[in-house]
Amino acid sequence: MKQIVIIFFACLVAGCGTGKVQDKPQEEWDLIWQDEFENEGKPNPAKWSHSPRKLADWARFCTDSDATRFVKDGKLHLRGILNTNKNDSVKYNTGCIRTTDKFSFKYGKIEVKAKLDKGKGSWPAIWMMPQDPEYGGWPHSGEIDIMEHLNYDTIVYQTLHTNYIDIQEKKDYPPYFTTVPFQVDAYNVYGVEWYPNRLDFFVNGKKTFSYPKIENADSKQWPFNQEFFIILDQALGGNWVGSIKDEDLPVEMLVDWVRVYKR
Repeated sequence: MKQIVIIFFACLVAGCGTGKVQDKPQEEWDLIWQDEFENEGKPNPAKWSHSPRKLADWARFCTDSDATRFVKDGKLHLRGILNTNKNDSVKYNTGCIRTTDKFSFKYGKIEVKAKLDKGKGSWPAIWMMPQDPEYGGWPHSGEIDIMEHLNYDTIVYQTLHTNYIDIQEKKDYPPYFTTVPFQVDAYNVYGVEWYPNRLDFFVNGKKTFSYPKIENADSKQWPFNQEFFIILDQALGGNWVGSIKDEDLPVEMLVDWVRVYKR
């Protein structure tokens, strides 16, 4: 009888009779910031601001226009379009938003559920930059690229930038980027778990690569000990992505939600 009771208790713990073993306990994360894009119109001004036009390739067509960034049907639309504004001299307009001075964080987990378009010259990105660059301008204070997509690719890029990587060109120890297949024409979840000693990158919950803080590292290799803010943009053209095919426009990145967690 004692043996039967023990077996019965073991079955309860293991999930006998249910056809499956109970999942292992997962790490606990507390949601500290999110945008589910439930209110139509402009992106929530309490959370997002327009990222201004700059000389950098990704920002040279950024436009503070409802035609390039808006919320509709529970989704954020970031678009790359032909410019129809006669008062703006550039040929293209792109949607670029950021959380600078509104939300930033150090260590934790960020996930973004997004659907990517395709077209020659299309370059959507989900990434982070330092709120108050402690070690100087780019790339000295770091950059975390959670997702970048080019043209018609069936892969995305996940990349880091630092003094160590971009100026000293120490790109193999440790590897600083990866490319990952994704579900084309569908929503995918792109994420990073950020710890004091490493950055783990994910696509759809599967770890794609990890970038460690090396032994005795200084800020040139590991500037990732300061708060970063979030950038979402649908860029067009530039040296990396190449020329733009007007017939492929408009292109857009749809974002279902953005969520940030702490342990």
